[in-house]
Amino acid sequence: MKQVVISTPYITLGQLLKRTGVIDTGGQAKHYLAEHVVLVNETREDRRGKKLKAGDIITLEDGTRFEIVAK
Repeated sequence: MKQVVISTPYITLGQLLKRTGVIDTGGQAKHYLAEHVVLVNETREDRRGKKLKAGDIITLEDGTRFEIVAK
């Protein structure tokens, strides 16, 4: 599992996808989430503005997992 360190109270799902290189631009988030299964804490999520906080686990369709960690 890869860790994504944040120094703010939260990061949005769209920002996470961009920061981790899953998508190239923030505008692609909506399309990516419509076409791929993304789980946040084992629940399917399709809102690019979903706030992710420390302790959240994000799982992509290919099995890649990210954990949000506070700095």
